[in-house]
Amino acid sequence: MAMSGGNDDGEPMMEMNTTPLIDVMLVLLIMFIITIPVATHAVNIDLPVPDNTPPPPDQIDPIQNKIVLTQTDQILWNGTTISDNELVRNLEITKGIKPEPELQYEPEPQASYDLSVKVLQIIKGSGVTKFGFVGNEKYRQFGKDPAAPPAQ
Repeated sequence: MAMSGGNDDGEPMMEMNTTPLIDVMLVLLIMFIITIPVATHAVNIDLPVPDNTPPPPDQIDPIQNKIVLTQTDQILWNGTTISDNELVRNLEITKGIKPEPELQYEPEPQASYDLSVKVLQIIKGSGVTKFGFVGNEKYRQFGKDPAAPPAQ
Protein backbone atom coordinates (compact mmCIF):
# COMPACT_ATOMS: atom_id res chain seq x y z
CA MET A 1 0.00 0.00 0.00
CA ALA A 2 1.51 3.33 -1.06
CA MET A 3 1.48 6.60 0.92
CA SER A 4 1.00 9.87 -0.87
CA GLY A 5 4.02 10.61 -3.00
CA GLY A 6 5.46 7.15 -2.50
CA ASN A 7 5.48 4.18 -4.79
CA ASP A 8 4.21 0.64 -4.27
CA ASP A 9 7.35 -1.32 -5.03
CA GLY A 10 7.66 -2.99 -1.62
CA GLU A 11 10.60 -0.89 -0.43
CA PRO A 12 10.48 0.98 2.90
CA MET A 13 9.80 4.75 2.83
CA MET A 14 12.90 6.86 3.26
CA GLU A 15 11.09 10.08 4.33
CA MET A 16 9.91 10.56 7.90
CA ASN A 17 6.23 11.30 8.41
CA THR A 18 6.29 14.70 10.20
CA THR A 19 2.53 15.14 10.57
CA PRO A 20 2.31 13.50 14.04
CA LEU A 21 5.35 15.48 15.18
CA ILE A 22 3.76 18.77 14.09
CA ASP A 23 0.48 17.79 15.80
CA VAL A 24 2.25 17.08 19.09
CA MET A 25 4.21 20.34 18.88
CA LEU A 26 1.04 22.38 18.28
CA VAL A 27 -0.69 20.73 21.25
CA LEU A 28 2.32 21.48 23.47
CA LEU A 29 2.43 25.08 22.26
CA ILE A 30 -1.24 25.56 23.08
CA MET A 31 -0.72 23.99 26.53
CA PHE A 32 2.18 26.36 27.28
CA ILE A 33 0.19 29.41 26.15
CA ILE A 34 -2.74 28.44 28.36
CA THR A 35 -0.60 27.82 31.45
CA ILE A 36 1.44 31.07 31.29
CA PRO A 37 0.20 33.41 34.04
CA VAL A 38 -1.26 36.73 32.98
CA ALA A 39 1.30 39.50 33.34
CA THR A 40 0.08 42.16 35.75
CA HIS A 41 1.80 45.47 36.17
CA ALA A 42 0.87 46.81 39.59
CA VAL A 43 2.62 49.00 42.08
CA ASN A 44 1.69 48.20 45.65
CA ILE A 45 1.50 51.29 47.83
CA ASP A 46 0.79 51.24 51.54
CA LEU A 47 -1.44 54.26 52.08
CA PRO A 48 -1.98 55.49 55.63
CA VAL A 49 -5.19 54.58 57.40
CA PRO A 50 -7.40 57.60 58.14
CA ASP A 51 -7.77 58.67 61.76
CA ASN A 52 -11.47 58.83 62.66
CA THR A 53 -11.16 61.34 65.49
CA PRO A 54 -12.78 64.63 64.46
CA PRO A 55 -10.40 67.52 63.77
CA PRO A 56 -10.66 70.77 65.70
CA PRO A 57 -13.43 72.90 64.19
CA ASP A 58 -11.04 75.66 63.16
CA GLN A 59 -8.70 73.28 61.32
CA ILE A 60 -10.79 72.74 58.15
CA ASP A 61 -11.85 75.81 56.22
CA PRO A 62 -15.03 75.39 54.11
CA ILE A 63 -13.65 77.72 51.40
CA GLN A 64 -9.98 76.76 50.91
CA ASN A 65 -7.33 74.73 52.71
CA LYS A 66 -3.59 74.91 52.22
CA ILE A 67 -1.03 72.12 52.53
CA VAL A 68 2.56 73.24 53.01
CA LEU A 69 5.51 70.84 53.10
CA THR A 70 8.44 72.12 55.14
CA GLN A 71 12.12 71.39 54.68
CA THR A 72 12.03 69.57 58.06
CA ASP A 73 9.62 66.96 56.60
CA GLN A 74 6.50 68.33 58.27
CA ILE A 75 3.06 68.54 56.69
CA LEU A 76 1.22 71.73 57.57
CA TRP A 77 -2.55 71.92 57.10
CA ASN A 78 -3.58 75.59 57.31
CA GLY A 79 -0.47 76.22 59.43
CA THR A 80 -0.99 73.28 61.83
CA THR A 81 1.39 70.30 61.78
CA ILE A 82 -0.43 67.05 60.96
CA SER A 83 0.48 63.40 60.30
CA ASP A 84 -0.27 61.27 57.24
CA ASN A 85 -3.33 59.77 58.92
CA GLU A 86 -4.69 63.20 59.83
CA LEU A 87 -4.12 64.32 56.23
CA VAL A 88 -6.21 61.41 54.93
CA ARG A 89 -8.94 62.17 57.48
CA ASN A 90 -8.98 65.90 56.62
CA LEU A 91 -9.20 65.14 52.89
CA GLU A 92 -12.15 62.80 53.47
CA ILE A 93 -13.91 65.48 55.51
CA THR A 94 -13.34 68.15 52.85
CA LYS A 95 -14.81 65.85 50.18
CA GLY A 96 -18.01 65.72 52.24
CA ILE A 97 -18.40 69.51 52.36
CA LYS A 98 -20.68 70.95 49.66
CA PRO A 99 -19.34 72.77 47.70
CA GLU A 100 -15.97 71.12 48.07
CA PRO A 101 -13.33 73.54 49.38
CA GLU A 102 -10.29 74.31 47.26
CA LEU A 103 -7.09 72.48 48.26
CA GLN A 104 -3.88 74.44 47.70
CA TYR A 105 -0.52 72.66 47.65
CA GLU A 106 2.72 74.54 48.27
CA PRO A 107 5.98 72.76 49.15
CA GLU A 108 8.82 74.88 50.45
CA PRO A 109 11.88 75.17 48.15
CA GLN A 110 13.98 72.71 50.15
CA ALA A 111 11.16 70.27 51.00
CA SER A 112 11.87 66.57 50.53
CA TYR A 113 10.96 65.21 47.12
CA ASP A 114 9.98 61.88 48.70
CA LEU A 115 7.54 63.62 51.06
CA SER A 116 6.12 65.60 48.13
CA VAL A 117 5.49 62.43 46.14
CA LYS A 118 3.97 60.70 49.16
CA VAL A 119 1.59 63.59 49.90
CA LEU A 120 0.59 63.91 46.23
CA GLN A 121 -0.21 60.18 46.15
CA ILE A 122 -2.39 60.57 49.25
CA ILE A 123 -4.19 63.53 47.67
CA LYS A 124 -4.71 61.66 44.39
CA GLY A 125 -5.95 58.57 46.21
CA SER A 126 -8.45 60.61 48.22
CA GLY A 127 -10.33 61.70 45.10
CA VAL A 128 -10.22 65.44 45.82
CA THR A 129 -11.42 67.35 42.74
CA LYS A 130 -10.59 71.00 43.54
CA PHE A 131 -6.80 70.96 43.77
CA GLY A 132 -4.16 73.48 42.75
CA PHE A 133 -0.47 74.28 43.06
CA VAL A 134 0.31 77.71 44.50
CA GLY A 135 3.54 79.64 44.83
CA ASN A 136 5.05 78.46 41.53
CA GLU A 137 5.71 82.04 40.49
CA LYS A 138 8.58 82.13 43.01
CA TYR A 139 10.46 79.66 40.83
CA ARG A 140 10.09 81.47 37.51
CA GLN A 141 13.80 82.23 37.50
CA PHE A 142 14.80 78.72 38.59
CA GLY A 143 18.17 77.82 37.11
CA LYS A 144 18.64 81.25 35.52
CA ASP A 145 21.13 83.91 36.42
CA PRO A 146 19.27 86.58 38.44
CA ALA A 147 21.55 89.26 36.95
CA ALA A 148 20.65 88.30 33.38
CA PRO A 149 18.28 90.63 31.53
CA PRO A 150 14.70 89.32 31.16
CA ALA A 151 13.81 87.57 27.91
CA GLN A 152 11.65 89.50 25.47
